[in-house]
Amino acid sequence: MLTRRQFGLGLLAIGALGFRTAGYDYTSRETFDLFDRVFHDSGASGQPTHTNELGALGWGQSYVLAAFVRMYEAYRDTHYLDRLIHNADLVLAGRDSERGVTDYRGLSVPGWRNTSYTAGGVTLLDVSGRPALEVRSALTNVSDALATVSAGSAEGRFTLVVDNPRKKRVSTFTDLTMDPASPDFAVRRILAAYPTPNMVTAKALSTGSPAPGTFKLAAAPAHFSVHTGMITYPLASFVRLVRHSRHLPRKYHQKAAEYLQAVRDAAAIHEHEWRDAGYFVWTKGMPVPYDGVEQPHNQTLGLGQTYAELAEATGERLYRRRTRALAATFAGDLRLNDRDAYFWPYWPTFGVMYRGYTQADGISEWTPSFGRPPVGAQQAEDLSHAGIDVEFAAVTHRWGMGFTGQDMARFARSYTRNMATTDAAGLATTFLNVDGSGGLAPAGQYLQAPRFMPVAEWDGELFTHAHKVYTDHAVEAQMGSTLLGVAYLNWHARKAA
Repeated sequence: MLTRRQFGLGLLAIGALGFRTAGYDYTSRETFDLFDRVFHDSGASGQPTHTNELGALGWGQSYVLAAFVRMYEAYRDTHYLDRLIHNADLVLAGRDSERGVTDYRGLSVPGWRNTSYTAGGVTLLDVSGRPALEVRSALTNVSDALATVSAGSAEGRFTLVVDNPRKKRVSTFTDLTMDPASPDFAVRRILAAYPTPNMVTAKALSTGSPAPGTFKLAAAPAHFSVHTGMITYPLASFVRLVRHSRHLPRKYHQKAAEYLQAVRDAAAIHEHEWRDAGYFVWTKGMPVPYDGVEQPHNQTLGLGQTYAELAEATGERLYRRRTRALAATFAGDLRLNDRDAYFWPYWPTFGVMYRGYTQADGISEWTPSFGRPPVGAQQAEDLSHAGIDVEFAAVTHRWGMGFTGQDMARFARSYTRNMATTDAAGLATTFLNVDGSGGLAPAGQYLQAPRFMPVAEWDGELFTHAHKVYTDHAVEAQMGSTLLGVAYLNWHARKAA
Protein backbone atom coordinates (compact mmCIF):
# COMPACT_ATOMS: atom_id res chain seq x y z
CA MET A 1 0.00 0.00 0.00
CA LEU A 2 1.36 3.45 -0.90
CA THR A 3 2.03 6.05 1.78
CA ARG A 4 -0.01 9.25 2.00
CA ARG A 5 2.98 11.17 0.65
CA GLN A 6 3.25 8.82 -2.34
CA PHE A 7 -0.45 9.28 -3.06
CA GLY A 8 -0.03 13.04 -2.81
CA LEU A 9 2.80 12.88 -5.33
CA GLY A 10 0.61 10.72 -7.55
CA LEU A 11 -2.12 13.34 -7.39
CA LEU A 12 0.37 16.04 -8.35
CA ALA A 13 1.72 13.96 -11.22
CA ILE A 14 -1.67 13.21 -12.71
CA GLY A 15 -3.42 16.48 -11.99
CA ALA A 16 -0.64 18.95 -12.68
CA LEU A 17 1.96 17.34 -14.90
CA GLY A 18 -0.21 14.79 -16.69
CA PHE A 19 2.18 11.84 -16.75
CA ARG A 20 1.69 8.26 -15.65
CA THR A 21 2.36 7.19 -12.09
CA ALA A 22 2.63 3.42 -11.56
CA GLY A 23 2.21 1.33 -8.44
CA TYR A 24 -1.44 1.75 -7.48
CA ASP A 25 -3.17 -0.87 -5.37
CA TYR A 26 -6.46 -1.09 -7.24
CA THR A 27 -8.10 -2.97 -4.37
CA SER A 28 -7.46 -0.22 -1.81
CA ARG A 29 -9.84 2.56 -0.87
CA GLU A 30 -6.90 4.98 -0.87
CA THR A 31 -6.53 4.46 -4.59
CA PHE A 32 -10.24 4.96 -5.15
CA ASP A 33 -10.33 8.11 -3.03
CA LEU A 34 -7.34 9.49 -4.92
CA PHE A 35 -8.97 8.72 -8.26
CA ASP A 36 -12.22 10.29 -7.05
CA ARG A 37 -10.41 13.56 -6.28
CA VAL A 38 -8.35 13.54 -9.46
CA PHE A 39 -11.31 12.84 -11.71
CA HIS A 40 -13.51 15.54 -10.21
CA ASP A 41 -10.68 18.09 -10.16
CA SER A 42 -9.86 17.37 -13.80
CA GLY A 43 -13.13 18.64 -15.28
CA ALA A 44 -13.12 15.65 -17.63
CA SER A 45 -16.37 14.67 -19.30
CA GLY A 46 -18.83 13.14 -16.88
CA GLN A 47 -18.85 15.71 -14.07
CA PRO A 48 -22.10 15.92 -12.07
CA THR A 49 -22.58 19.52 -13.23
CA HIS A 50 -22.51 18.54 -16.90
CA THR A 51 -25.65 18.08 -18.93
CA ASN A 52 -26.44 14.90 -20.83
CA GLU A 53 -26.65 16.67 -24.19
CA LEU A 54 -23.48 14.86 -25.28
CA GLY A 55 -24.02 11.81 -23.08
CA ALA A 56 -21.73 12.95 -20.24
CA LEU A 57 -24.15 11.83 -17.54
CA GLY A 58 -25.38 8.59 -19.10
CA TRP A 59 -21.90 7.43 -20.10
CA GLY A 60 -19.84 9.19 -17.44
CA GLN A 61 -21.29 10.37 -14.17
CA SER A 62 -23.57 7.33 -13.96
CA TYR A 63 -20.47 5.18 -13.43
CA VAL A 64 -19.24 7.50 -10.69
CA LEU A 65 -22.55 7.26 -8.82
CA ALA A 66 -22.47 3.47 -9.18
CA ALA A 67 -18.88 3.48 -7.89
CA PHE A 68 -19.99 5.22 -4.67
CA VAL A 69 -22.65 2.53 -4.19
CA ARG A 70 -20.10 -0.28 -4.56
CA MET A 71 -17.60 1.43 -2.27
CA TYR A 72 -20.26 1.81 0.42
CA GLU A 73 -21.17 -1.87 0.03
CA ALA A 74 -17.47 -2.74 0.33
CA TYR A 75 -16.60 -0.62 3.38
CA ARG A 76 -19.92 0.43 4.96
CA ASP A 77 -18.52 3.93 5.36
CA THR A 78 -21.18 6.64 4.97
CA HIS A 79 -18.52 8.85 3.39
CA TYR A 80 -19.45 7.17 0.10
CA LEU A 81 -23.16 7.76 0.64
CA ASP A 82 -22.35 11.42 1.25
CA ARG A 83 -20.30 11.53 -1.94
CA LEU A 84 -23.21 10.01 -3.85
CA ILE A 85 -25.66 12.53 -2.37
CA HIS A 86 -23.41 15.47 -3.29
CA ASN A 87 -23.17 14.35 -6.92
CA ALA A 88 -26.72 13.05 -7.23
CA ASP A 89 -28.19 16.39 -6.15
CA LEU A 90 -26.19 18.13 -8.88
CA VAL A 91 -27.28 15.54 -11.46
CA LEU A 92 -30.94 15.94 -10.49
CA ALA A 93 -30.57 19.70 -10.86
CA GLY A 94 -29.64 19.00 -14.49
CA ARG A 95 -32.97 17.43 -15.42
CA ASP A 96 -34.84 19.08 -18.28
CA SER A 97 -37.63 20.12 -15.93
CA GLU A 98 -35.11 21.91 -13.72
CA ARG A 99 -33.19 23.52 -16.58
CA GLY A 100 -36.35 24.64 -18.36
CA VAL A 101 -35.49 22.91 -21.64
CA THR A 102 -37.68 20.67 -23.80
CA ASP A 103 -37.42 17.57 -25.97
CA TYR A 104 -38.44 17.22 -29.61
CA ARG A 105 -42.10 17.14 -28.58
CA GLY A 106 -41.83 20.42 -26.74
CA LEU A 107 -42.13 18.69 -23.36
CA SER A 108 -39.98 19.56 -20.35
CA VAL A 109 -39.78 16.29 -18.41
CA PRO A 110 -37.87 15.09 -15.30
CA GLY A 111 -35.17 13.38 -17.33
CA TRP A 112 -31.94 14.17 -19.14
CA ARG A 113 -32.23 14.92 -22.85
CA ASN A 114 -29.55 14.09 -25.40
CA THR A 115 -28.57 15.45 -28.81
CA SER A 116 -25.38 13.53 -29.63
CA TYR A 117 -27.07 10.23 -30.53
CA THR A 118 -30.23 11.62 -32.09
CA ALA A 119 -31.28 12.44 -35.62
CA GLY A 120 -32.26 15.93 -36.79
CA GLY A 121 -32.58 18.29 -39.69
CA VAL A 122 -33.40 21.76 -40.93
CA THR A 123 -36.48 23.46 -42.38
CA LEU A 124 -35.68 25.14 -45.69
CA LEU A 125 -37.68 28.25 -46.58
CA ASP A 126 -38.80 29.46 -50.00
CA VAL A 127 -37.97 32.96 -51.31
CA SER A 128 -41.03 34.34 -49.47
CA GLY A 129 -39.80 32.97 -46.16
CA ARG A 130 -42.40 30.20 -45.94
CA PRO A 131 -41.44 26.62 -44.95
CA ALA A 132 -40.83 24.58 -48.10
CA LEU A 133 -38.85 21.41 -47.34
CA GLU A 134 -37.70 19.67 -44.19
CA VAL A 135 -34.35 17.97 -44.77
CA ARG A 136 -33.49 15.24 -42.29
CA SER A 137 -30.38 13.22 -41.49
CA ALA A 138 -30.32 10.10 -39.30
CA LEU A 139 -26.52 10.11 -39.07
CA THR A 140 -25.17 10.88 -35.60
CA ASN A 141 -23.41 14.23 -35.09
CA VAL A 142 -26.12 15.67 -37.29
CA SER A 143 -25.51 19.15 -35.84
CA ASP A 144 -22.22 19.19 -37.75
CA ALA A 145 -24.05 18.82 -41.08
CA LEU A 146 -24.91 21.55 -43.58
CA ALA A 147 -27.59 21.63 -46.28
CA THR A 148 -26.73 23.68 -49.36
CA VAL A 149 -29.35 24.60 -51.96
CA SER A 150 -28.32 25.83 -55.41
CA ALA A 151 -30.12 26.49 -58.68
CA GLY A 152 -31.00 23.56 -60.93
CA SER A 153 -31.13 23.24 -64.71
CA ALA A 154 -34.36 25.22 -65.06
CA GLU A 155 -36.72 27.43 -63.10
CA GLY A 156 -38.32 25.57 -60.22
CA ARG A 157 -35.49 23.05 -60.01
CA PHE A 158 -32.71 22.93 -57.44
CA THR A 159 -29.77 20.85 -56.24
CA LEU A 160 -29.44 19.80 -52.59
CA VAL A 161 -26.12 18.83 -50.98
CA VAL A 162 -25.99 17.56 -47.39
CA ASP A 163 -22.42 17.64 -46.10
CA ASN A 164 -21.23 16.34 -42.70
CA PRO A 165 -17.55 17.39 -42.51
CA ARG A 166 -16.95 15.65 -39.18
CA LYS A 167 -18.13 12.34 -40.63
CA LYS A 168 -16.58 13.17 -44.03
CA ARG A 169 -19.80 12.22 -45.78
CA VAL A 170 -21.61 14.05 -48.57
CA SER A 171 -25.03 13.30 -50.06
CA THR A 172 -25.91 15.07 -53.33
CA PHE A 173 -29.32 15.26 -55.05
CA THR A 174 -29.40 17.10 -58.39
CA ASP A 175 -32.17 18.82 -60.31
CA LEU A 176 -34.98 18.29 -57.82
CA THR A 177 -38.44 19.84 -57.95
CA MET A 178 -41.22 20.41 -55.44
CA ASP A 179 -43.88 19.27 -57.91
CA PRO A 180 -45.43 16.07 -56.45
CA ALA A 181 -46.41 14.92 -59.94
CA SER A 182 -42.86 15.03 -61.24
CA PRO A 183 -40.57 11.97 -61.22
CA ASP A 184 -37.97 14.39 -59.77
CA PHE A 185 -40.15 15.34 -56.79
CA ALA A 186 -37.60 16.01 -54.01
CA VAL A 187 -39.19 13.80 -51.35
CA ARG A 188 -39.55 10.85 -53.75
CA ARG A 189 -36.08 11.17 -55.28
CA ILE A 190 -34.36 11.45 -51.91
CA LEU A 191 -36.26 8.45 -50.56
CA ALA A 192 -35.48 6.38 -53.66
CA ALA A 193 -31.77 7.08 -53.20
CA TYR A 194 -31.80 5.92 -49.57
CA PRO A 195 -29.47 4.93 -47.94
CA THR A 196 -27.22 7.82 -48.91
CA PRO A 197 -24.02 8.58 -46.96
CA ASN A 198 -25.79 10.98 -44.58
CA MET A 199 -28.97 8.88 -44.32
CA VAL A 200 -31.06 11.73 -45.74
CA THR A 201 -34.85 11.82 -45.95
CA ALA A 202 -37.15 14.77 -46.63
CA LYS A 203 -40.67 16.00 -45.97
CA ALA A 204 -42.52 18.49 -48.17
CA LEU A 205 -44.04 21.44 -46.30
CA SER A 206 -45.37 23.27 -49.39
CA THR A 207 -44.94 23.29 -53.17
CA GLY A 208 -42.53 26.21 -53.13
CA SER A 209 -38.89 25.63 -53.98
CA PRO A 210 -36.35 26.25 -51.20
CA ALA A 211 -34.30 29.42 -51.54
CA PRO A 212 -30.58 29.11 -52.35
CA GLY A 213 -28.10 29.16 -49.49
CA THR A 214 -26.32 27.04 -46.89
CA PHE A 215 -28.17 26.06 -43.73
CA LYS A 216 -27.08 24.25 -40.59
CA LEU A 217 -28.86 21.08 -39.48
CA ALA A 218 -29.68 20.64 -35.79
CA ALA A 219 -30.07 17.50 -33.71
CA ALA A 220 -33.49 17.00 -32.17
CA PRO A 221 -33.34 16.53 -28.37
CA ALA A 222 -34.70 13.20 -27.15
CA HIS A 223 -34.40 10.83 -24.21
CA PHE A 224 -32.78 7.40 -24.28
CA SER A 225 -33.96 4.75 -21.86
CA VAL A 226 -30.39 3.54 -21.44
CA HIS A 227 -29.24 6.98 -20.28
CA THR A 228 -32.17 7.22 -17.89
CA GLY A 229 -31.41 3.73 -16.61
CA MET A 230 -27.69 4.27 -16.16
CA ILE A 231 -28.26 7.52 -14.24
CA THR A 232 -31.11 6.26 -12.06
CA TYR A 233 -29.74 2.77 -11.31
CA PRO A 234 -27.30 3.93 -8.60
CA LEU A 235 -29.97 6.22 -7.17
CA ALA A 236 -32.36 3.26 -6.94
CA SER A 237 -29.54 1.26 -5.35
CA PHE A 238 -29.12 4.03 -2.78
CA VAL A 239 -32.84 3.81 -1.99
CA ARG A 240 -32.58 0.05 -1.55
CA LEU A 241 -29.50 0.31 0.68
CA VAL A 242 -31.06 2.91 2.94
CA ARG A 243 -34.41 1.14 3.21
CA HIS A 244 -32.59 -2.04 4.20
CA SER A 245 -30.40 -0.22 6.75
CA ARG A 246 -32.53 1.22 9.52
CA HIS A 247 -29.48 2.18 11.57
CA LEU A 248 -28.57 4.95 9.10
CA PRO A 249 -29.31 8.52 10.29
CA ARG A 250 -32.56 10.18 9.31
CA LYS A 251 -30.95 12.40 6.65
CA TYR A 252 -30.26 9.33 4.48
CA HIS A 253 -33.84 8.16 4.73
CA GLN A 254 -35.04 11.62 3.74
CA LYS A 255 -32.76 11.54 0.71
CA ALA A 256 -33.93 8.03 -0.14
CA ALA A 257 -37.53 9.24 -0.23
CA GLU A 258 -36.52 12.14 -2.47
CA TYR A 259 -34.51 9.95 -4.82
CA LEU A 260 -37.22 7.31 -5.00
CA GLN A 261 -39.65 9.88 -6.38
CA ALA A 262 -37.03 11.22 -8.78
CA VAL A 263 -36.28 7.71 -10.08
CA ARG A 264 -39.97 6.92 -10.52
CA ASP A 265 -40.51 10.17 -12.41
CA ALA A 266 -37.53 9.62 -14.70
CA ALA A 267 -38.42 6.00 -15.48
CA ALA A 268 -41.99 7.01 -16.28
CA ILE A 269 -40.96 9.15 -19.26
CA HIS A 270 -40.28 5.90 -21.16
CA GLU A 271 -43.69 4.31 -20.55
CA HIS A 272 -44.71 4.76 -24.19
CA GLU A 273 -41.61 2.78 -25.23
CA TRP A 274 -42.31 -0.23 -22.98
CA ARG A 275 -43.71 -3.48 -24.41
CA ASP A 276 -45.13 -6.08 -22.03
CA ALA A 277 -43.25 -8.86 -23.80
CA GLY A 278 -40.17 -7.52 -22.01
CA TYR A 279 -38.33 -4.91 -24.06
CA PHE A 280 -38.33 -1.24 -25.09
CA VAL A 281 -38.78 0.24 -28.55
CA TRP A 282 -37.96 3.55 -30.17
CA THR A 283 -41.40 4.64 -31.28
CA LYS A 284 -41.91 5.45 -34.94
CA GLY A 285 -41.30 9.13 -35.58
CA MET A 286 -38.94 9.56 -32.62
CA PRO A 287 -35.90 11.45 -33.99
CA VAL A 288 -33.35 8.68 -33.54
CA PRO A 289 -31.45 6.78 -36.24
CA TYR A 290 -33.64 3.66 -35.96
CA ASP A 291 -37.08 4.81 -34.87
CA GLY A 292 -39.76 2.14 -34.98
CA VAL A 293 -37.48 -0.74 -33.97
CA GLU A 294 -36.74 -2.71 -30.81
CA GLN A 295 -33.90 -1.27 -28.74
CA PRO A 296 -30.63 -3.21 -28.37
CA HIS A 297 -30.32 -5.53 -25.38
CA ASN A 298 -28.03 -3.17 -23.45
CA GLN A 299 -30.33 -0.18 -23.95
CA THR A 300 -33.40 -2.11 -22.85
CA LEU A 301 -31.58 -3.60 -19.85
CA GLY A 302 -30.13 -0.24 -18.82
CA LEU A 303 -33.48 0.78 -17.39
CA GLY A 304 -34.07 -2.84 -16.37
CA GLN A 305 -31.33 -2.42 -13.75
CA THR A 306 -33.38 0.38 -12.20
CA TYR A 307 -36.56 -1.71 -12.29
CA ALA A 308 -34.78 -4.52 -10.44
CA GLU A 309 -33.57 -2.24 -7.64
CA LEU A 310 -36.97 -0.54 -7.38
CA ALA A 311 -38.61 -3.94 -7.12
CA GLU A 312 -36.36 -4.89 -4.21
CA ALA A 313 -36.57 -1.48 -2.55
CA THR A 314 -40.35 -1.08 -2.76
CA GLY A 315 -41.72 -4.60 -3.25
CA GLU A 316 -44.05 -3.24 -5.94
CA ARG A 317 -45.38 -5.84 -8.36
CA LEU A 318 -45.08 -3.61 -11.42
CA TYR A 319 -41.30 -3.37 -11.15
CA ARG A 320 -40.92 -7.03 -10.24
CA ARG A 321 -43.10 -8.12 -13.15
CA ARG A 322 -41.19 -5.97 -15.62
CA THR A 323 -37.83 -7.14 -14.32
CA ARG A 324 -38.86 -10.76 -14.81
CA ALA A 325 -40.15 -10.01 -18.31
CA LEU A 326 -36.88 -8.30 -19.27
CA ALA A 327 -34.87 -11.21 -17.86
CA ALA A 328 -36.92 -13.74 -19.81
CA THR A 329 -36.52 -11.80 -23.07
CA PHE A 330 -32.77 -11.45 -22.61
CA ALA A 331 -32.42 -15.13 -21.62
CA GLY A 332 -34.10 -16.07 -24.89
CA ASP A 333 -31.12 -14.68 -26.80
CA LEU A 334 -28.36 -16.29 -24.72
CA ARG A 335 -26.39 -18.98 -26.55
CA LEU A 336 -24.00 -21.55 -25.08
CA ASN A 337 -20.72 -22.50 -26.73
CA ASP A 338 -18.56 -25.59 -26.25
CA ARG A 339 -16.70 -23.81 -23.42
CA ASP A 340 -19.92 -23.68 -21.40
CA ALA A 341 -19.90 -19.89 -21.75
CA TYR A 342 -22.67 -17.55 -22.82
CA PHE A 343 -22.58 -15.27 -25.83
CA TRP A 344 -25.36 -13.15 -27.29
CA PRO A 345 -26.13 -10.55 -29.99
CA TYR A 346 -26.19 -6.78 -29.67
CA TRP A 347 -29.68 -6.56 -31.19
CA PRO A 348 -32.51 -8.90 -30.12
CA THR A 349 -32.93 -11.72 -32.61
CA PHE A 350 -36.73 -11.34 -32.67
CA GLY A 351 -36.44 -7.72 -33.86
CA VAL A 352 -36.54 -6.07 -37.25
CA MET A 353 -33.00 -4.68 -36.92
CA TYR A 354 -31.58 -8.17 -36.59
CA ARG A 355 -33.30 -9.44 -39.72
CA GLY A 356 -33.39 -6.16 -41.66
CA TYR A 357 -36.30 -4.38 -43.30
CA THR A 358 -37.21 -2.55 -46.49
CA GLN A 359 -39.06 0.66 -47.28
CA ALA A 360 -42.12 -1.41 -48.15
CA ASP A 361 -42.30 -2.61 -44.53
CA GLY A 362 -43.03 0.92 -43.31
CA ILE A 363 -40.99 0.41 -40.14
CA SER A 364 -39.14 3.69 -39.75
CA GLU A 365 -39.42 7.35 -40.75
CA TRP A 366 -35.82 8.35 -40.14
CA THR A 367 -34.24 5.10 -41.40
CA PRO A 368 -36.66 3.81 -44.06
CA SER A 369 -34.67 0.63 -44.76
CA PHE A 370 -31.88 -1.34 -43.17
CA GLY A 371 -29.80 -4.36 -44.14
CA ARG A 372 -30.73 -6.97 -46.71
CA PRO A 373 -33.57 -9.05 -45.27
CA PRO A 374 -33.39 -11.62 -43.82
CA VAL A 375 -30.00 -10.31 -42.67
CA GLY A 376 -29.70 -7.07 -40.74
CA ALA A 377 -27.50 -6.12 -37.79
CA GLN A 378 -26.33 -9.44 -36.38
CA GLN A 379 -23.11 -8.50 -34.61
CA ALA A 380 -22.23 -9.92 -31.21
CA GLU A 381 -22.46 -7.79 -28.07
CA ASP A 382 -19.22 -6.02 -27.15
CA LEU A 383 -17.56 -6.06 -23.72
CA SER A 384 -18.48 -2.52 -22.71
CA HIS A 385 -22.18 -2.84 -23.48
CA ALA A 386 -22.15 -6.37 -22.07
CA GLY A 387 -21.23 -4.78 -18.75
CA ILE A 388 -24.80 -3.45 -18.60
CA ASP A 389 -26.28 -6.80 -19.58
CA VAL A 390 -24.28 -8.70 -16.97
CA GLU A 391 -25.02 -6.09 -14.30
CA PHE A 392 -28.73 -6.56 -14.99
CA ALA A 393 -28.50 -10.36 -14.91
CA ALA A 394 -26.56 -10.26 -11.64
CA VAL A 395 -28.95 -7.91 -9.85
CA THR A 396 -31.95 -10.01 -10.93
CA HIS A 397 -30.18 -13.09 -9.57
CA ARG A 398 -29.33 -11.24 -6.38
CA TRP A 399 -32.99 -10.46 -5.73
CA GLY A 400 -34.43 -13.70 -7.11
CA MET A 401 -36.04 -12.28 -10.23
CA GLY A 402 -34.71 -14.15 -13.19
CA PHE A 403 -31.28 -15.80 -13.42
CA THR A 404 -29.74 -18.76 -11.58
CA GLY A 405 -26.29 -19.46 -10.18
CA GLN A 406 -25.57 -21.58 -13.24
CA ASP A 407 -26.37 -18.56 -15.41
CA MET A 408 -23.96 -16.45 -13.36
CA ALA A 409 -21.20 -19.03 -13.90
CA ARG A 410 -21.82 -19.00 -17.65
CA PHE A 411 -21.71 -15.20 -17.74
CA ALA A 412 -18.43 -15.35 -15.84
CA ARG A 413 -17.05 -17.75 -18.43
CA SER A 414 -18.14 -15.31 -21.16
CA TYR A 415 -15.27 -13.27 -19.82
CA THR A 416 -12.71 -15.89 -18.77
CA ARG A 417 -13.15 -18.32 -21.67
CA ASN A 418 -14.33 -16.07 -24.50
CA MET A 419 -12.72 -12.66 -23.96
CA ALA A 420 -9.75 -12.78 -21.57
CA THR A 421 -6.38 -12.84 -23.35
CA THR A 422 -2.99 -11.12 -23.59
CA ASP A 423 -1.54 -8.91 -26.28
CA ALA A 424 1.74 -9.33 -28.16
CA ALA A 425 3.63 -7.73 -25.26
CA GLY A 426 2.10 -10.16 -22.78
CA LEU A 427 -0.16 -7.53 -21.19
CA ALA A 428 -3.58 -8.62 -20.02
CA THR A 429 -6.33 -7.48 -22.36
CA THR A 430 -9.56 -8.79 -23.91
CA PHE A 431 -11.14 -9.58 -27.20
CA LEU A 432 -13.77 -7.08 -28.27
CA ASN A 433 -16.94 -9.18 -28.26
CA VAL A 434 -18.56 -11.60 -25.84
CA ASP A 435 -18.11 -14.50 -28.25
CA GLY A 436 -14.37 -13.81 -28.56
CA SER A 437 -14.68 -12.19 -31.98
CA GLY A 438 -13.69 -8.71 -33.13
CA GLY A 439 -9.97 -8.93 -32.49
CA LEU A 440 -8.19 -7.32 -29.54
CA ALA A 441 -10.30 -4.68 -27.83
CA PRO A 442 -9.22 -1.02 -27.80
CA ALA A 443 -8.50 0.68 -24.48
CA GLY A 444 -12.03 2.03 -24.14
CA GLN A 445 -13.25 -1.55 -24.13
CA TYR A 446 -10.71 -3.58 -22.16
CA LEU A 447 -10.69 -0.97 -19.38
CA GLN A 448 -14.32 -1.99 -18.74
CA ALA A 449 -13.17 -5.47 -17.64
CA PRO A 450 -13.97 -4.94 -13.91
CA ARG A 451 -17.62 -4.37 -14.79
CA PHE A 452 -17.91 -8.17 -14.94
CA MET A 453 -17.19 -8.29 -11.18
CA PRO A 454 -20.86 -8.97 -10.32
CA VAL A 455 -20.29 -12.55 -11.57
CA ALA A 456 -16.64 -12.94 -10.50
CA GLU A 457 -17.45 -15.13 -7.49
CA TRP A 458 -18.46 -17.88 -9.93
CA ASP A 459 -15.02 -17.96 -11.59
CA GLY A 460 -11.90 -16.93 -9.67
CA GLU A 461 -9.96 -16.29 -12.87
CA LEU A 462 -12.24 -13.37 -13.70
CA PHE A 463 -11.04 -11.12 -10.89
CA THR A 464 -7.42 -12.18 -11.42
CA HIS A 465 -7.48 -11.24 -15.09
CA ALA A 466 -9.53 -8.03 -14.77
CA HIS A 467 -7.24 -6.87 -11.97
CA LYS A 468 -4.21 -7.65 -14.14
CA VAL A 469 -5.70 -5.54 -16.94
CA TYR A 470 -5.53 -2.56 -14.60
CA THR A 471 -2.08 -3.29 -13.16
CA ASP A 472 -0.54 -4.16 -16.53
CA HIS A 473 -1.80 -0.91 -18.07
CA ALA A 474 -1.19 1.26 -14.96
CA VAL A 475 -4.72 2.61 -15.25
CA GLU A 476 -5.33 6.13 -13.98
CA ALA A 477 -8.32 8.32 -13.09
CA GLN A 478 -9.17 9.14 -16.68
CA MET A 479 -12.95 8.64 -16.88
CA GLY A 480 -16.02 7.80 -14.83
CA SER A 481 -15.92 4.13 -15.74
CA THR A 482 -12.35 3.93 -14.38
CA LEU A 483 -13.70 4.90 -10.98
CA LEU A 484 -16.31 2.19 -11.25
CA GLY A 485 -13.61 -0.29 -12.27
CA VAL A 486 -11.53 0.49 -9.18
CA ALA A 487 -14.65 0.42 -6.99
CA TYR A 488 -15.57 -3.01 -8.33
CA LEU A 489 -12.07 -4.36 -7.72
CA ASN A 490 -12.35 -3.11 -4.13
CA TRP A 491 -15.86 -4.52 -3.83
CA HIS A 492 -14.90 -8.00 -4.97
CA ALA A 493 -11.64 -8.10 -2.99
CA ARG A 494 -13.49 -7.18 0.22
CA LYS A 495 -16.27 -9.63 -0.58
CA ALA A 496 -13.80 -12.43 -1.21
CA ALA A 497 -11.91 -11.62 2.02
